[in-house]
Amino acid sequence: MSLSLPDPVSAYFKISNGENITHIVRVFSQDAVVVDDGQTHQGHGAIESWRREARKKFEYTVEPVSASQEGGRLTVTANVVGNFPGRPVQLDHVFSLEGDKIKSLEIG
Repeated sequence: MSLSLPDPVSAYFKISNGENITHIVRVFSQDAVVVDDGQTHQGHGAIESWRREARKKFEYTVEPVSASQEGGRLTVTANVVGNFPGRPVQLDHVFSLEGDKIKSLEIG
């Protein structure tokens, strides 16, 4: 299924699926916050490290299947398939954007 997503969100999913991880700084604001699996990652360095560690631990793909907007938050539901415990899983990715950058992302 092909969804029409804002450019930084679309780029985030491409990076999540293996595109050059150094591009992460292009889609997140400098002081962005990501909350995933009970942990908070703030700033470009921490967010890039979080993505690198996830890729080291597991092989997976993330496929957005639906999106909804409420207020300033965009919720993208995605199927995540890979070699991690509890797979496959469907996760909500809740984005807040600031201009053309992701300001915050909560995954759960």
